[in-house]
Parts: sequence; structure tokens; C-alpha cells
Amino acid sequence: MTKNTPDHKRISIFWVILITAGLTLLIGGGGAFLSGYLGPKHEIAKTKTAAKEERKVAYWRAPMNPTEIYDKPGKSAMGMDLVPVYEDELKQKSDDSKSDRKIAYWRAPMNPTEIYDNPGKSAMGMDLVPVYEDELVGGVMIRIDPVMQQNMGVRTAAVEKGPLVHTIRTYGHVTYDETRTAQVSPKFNGWIETLYVDFTGKFVEKDDPLFTIYSPELFSAQEEYRIAYRSISRQAGPQSKEMLESARKRLEYFDIPRSEIQAIEKTGEIKKNVMIRSPFSGVVIHKNAVEGMNVKAGTMVYTIADLSRVWVEAHIFEYELPWIKEGQEAVMKLPYLPGKIFYGKVTYVYPYLQQKTRDVIIRLELENPGLALKPDMYADVQIKSKQEGEGILIPSEAIIRSGERNIVFVVREKGQFTPREISPGLVLDNDKVQVLEGLASGDIVVTSGQFLLDSESKLKEAVQKMTERKQAKAKPAQTDEASDKEKEDFFKEPENPEEDFFKELKEK
Repeated sequence: MTKNTPDHKRISIFWVILITAGLTLLIGGGGAFLSGYLGPKHEIAKTKTAAKEERKVAYWRAPMNPTEIYDKPGKSAMGMDLVPVYEDELKQKSDDSKSDRKIAYWRAPMNPTEIYDNPGKSAMGMDLVPVYEDELVGGVMIRIDPVMQQNMGVRTAAVEKGPLVHTIRTYGHVTYDETRTAQVSPKFNGWIETLYVDFTGKFVEKDDPLFTIYSPELFSAQEEYRIAYRSISRQAGPQSKEMLESARKRLEYFDIPRSEIQAIEKTGEIKKNVMIRSPFSGVVIHKNAVEGMNVKAGTMVYTIADLSRVWVEAHIFEYELPWIKEGQEAVMKLPYLPGKIFYGKVTYVYPYLQQKTRDVIIRLELENPGLALKPDMYADVQIKSKQEGEGILIPSEAIIRSGERNIVFVVREKGQFTPREISPGLVLDNDKVQVLEGLASGDIVVTSGQFLLDSESKLKEAVQKMTERKQAKAKPAQTDEASDKEKEDFFKEPENPEEDFFKELKEK
């Protein structure tokens, strides 16, 4: 047998130690790899840790109340750990909001009321300018669940582009056509002998006899004409002709009919009473004549009106004046003649207002066949007016009028609603309102439930403003030491309660 020499023993121990060290390194490295301290997982963890260390905290807020903001970590008012809000998150939100700017509509550079839903050229040939949503917002955008929308009764309507038509509905009354009214008034003194038209309301034709009158002035004028006519038949000198012509003009100036003058020439007789005839056809609307009455020169004896055409005076308000123009067609109905329609035209707009009623009178002219329209009748009048061009139209119930501004809610995607301030224009038919600025054709507006949306938007806006103010000046957080000290002070007992008790008794 060979003996183990000391050198051989040394070599064996060396190999044992070497093998043991190798196995130890191998086992330790494998465990470290599996634990993530080596390899790609460890590099990712290092990257995350470095990124987390580089992120800066903007402020700290309470988990249950976003408006409760602090500048240091600690406890909230409810005793919960504060949550950090990082600056990169706020910046990311701001960048996203800027990158998501949406165009509401396109408008002309020189005319804000010229609105288009697509880019292009204006009426003046200039490039249209985009108007963004964030420039038109009149509050804060809100999001409502579809089920909640149904419970709130939210209804919507599309913004349309159409003609600007407005129908004025008012009342009026029938009156006489002043251009077809005349008075019979003699130009001489006399006495009425015979009366042929003896009551008011009687219809007379042109040249119908009205009354006979005796007048000394008229009698002498007839005698003068008869003498001049006889003298010219005997000698036809220039002086005689002048006298005849002068006598004839005097009778004509007294409104003596031509037939009466010819009767004097034929018969050579002078009539005591002269016949006065009607100047035109019409109805006697006023009579001031009695047989035997003395009539002074200039006294009104009869008033005659032609009712084949009448006027209708309609009343409109001041704000309706821009809709009225001369020559417009008008439709009139009478309450006691259902189904009967009368057509006329606007012939005049009076340039002043009525002092008591504060309205404007417009005049309509209507033909009156059969005299169905009688003066002082009341009538329902409709005047349909149309402005030039087209406009943006929305239902009037969609507008929230606060007195200072006018707001509508525009429907966006995913149940979002945006409050938008608009400039309303003309009030139109079918309960529509023209929008001068703020909307474009194709938008969807809320017509019912918008007041609840407005309340939610204002509440969200108030919370957002409060949050911004608190971000600018955050209050110190409650640390664990401060809260523990407050609890300790609250539950702390007096150092010598007996002394305090007897001290109170002595004071009493």
C-alpha cells in the first residue's frame, strides 16, 4: 500500500476548497438571477427606480377629496395617507387637452355672422378662419351617464340652416279710405228748400240730387249771366264777351252744374232754387241738413265716402318694425266670417308711435266688393315677412337666458356636453331663433334638461376654480407627530385635579 504523504494531503484539501467555492458561487448566482438582482429584470427595476426618483411631486391631495390639497405628505382631515400628484401627469393632461382642440365651425374673417361647417372661401373671397371649441366654451364640459340622461329627460335637436321667415300676427280695424271721402259744403249763404237725401247711410250715385237751396247771392249771379247772354246775342262785341265769360265763371265758382247754366241759356229763365248734386258715388256717413235750415257759406252739409276700397289700420310693436316694408302681402280674417280670407297690401307705415299703447300703426288697403268690410270692424291680420339670405336656426327653448349672456349645451361624443355662449338674432316662425355667432350647421343642442346640465357645469367649474386656487397656495399637511400631539393634548389629564377643583370652589 502506498502511504499518504503530506504533499498529497495538501493537494486534496485545496481541491475540496476550490470545488466548494465554485458550488457556492454557482448556487448564489442562480439564486440572485432568479430573484431579479441579475439580468434584464434588475435593469428594468433600476430604470423604474431612477424614473420614480426623477419625477417631481406637484402637490399632495386627500384620497377621498380632490379639493383637499397639501404641500407636504402626511394625513388628510379624515386621517388617511395623502396621495402624490406628479407634475408630469399635470403636464400630460395639459398637452392632451391642447392637442385635442376641436374646430367648432369656420367663419368669415370680416363677418363673424357668416358661418360655415367646412373650410373654404367666404363671400368676399377670403379664407375662412377656424373657431375652436375652447374659444366658445361658456362653462365646463361635463359627462353624463346615458341612464342618467334618460332620467333627466334630456332631449336634443339639430342646428339647421334655413330661410329667415317671420309671421307677424296682430289685430286691426277697418276704416274709410281718406282719399275717397268728400264733403258737400256750399260756398254761399242760403236756405235749404227740398231735401232728397234725408238719412245717414244712404248710398248715392254720382250726380244724384242731394238738396235744393235758395240763395240771394246765387239768384243775382244767375240774373247777371242771363243779361250778359242776351246782350251778346244782340251785339257780339269784345266787351260783351268779357262780361258773359265773367258771369259764367262766377256761377262755376259757386259749383253750379254745367246743366243748370245751359238751362238758363235755353229757357232764359232764372230758378229761385238751385239743385246741388253728389260729386261722386258713395255712402253718406254724415248728414247735417234739414229742410228750411239756414246754411252759411262753408257749412258741412254731407260727408260721402266711397267704400268700394277700404283701409285697415293694424298695430305692431316696435321690435317688429324691421320686418315691415311697403308693398308686402297681408292676409286678413274676420271673426264672424270663418273661412273667408281677404288679401291686401301694406301701403304705409306711420312715422310715429301711439302715445298710450306704444305701438306703430301700419295701413293696409283692401278691395271691398259687396261692401262686406264695414268701418270700425275688428280683424285678425297676418303679415308674412322674409329676410334676405339664410341663417343658423335653433329652437328657442334650447337657450338659457341669464340676462348677461345666452348659453346652449352642445352634445359631444361619449355623453359629453359643452356649454357654449351664443349671440341670438331674429325671432322666427315655428319657435325658432336665429344664431349670429357660436354655432354651426350640424351641431346638436340640448332642448330639454339643459338647466340641470347648467347646474352640474357650474358646480364643476366652481370645484375646478377652488382646486386651482389651492394648488397655488397649498396648506401645510398634518404630520403623524402633530396628530399624535393633538390626541395627546386632548386626552391629557390635569397635573393636579384636586387643586383645580378646590380653586374653583374658592372662587365661587
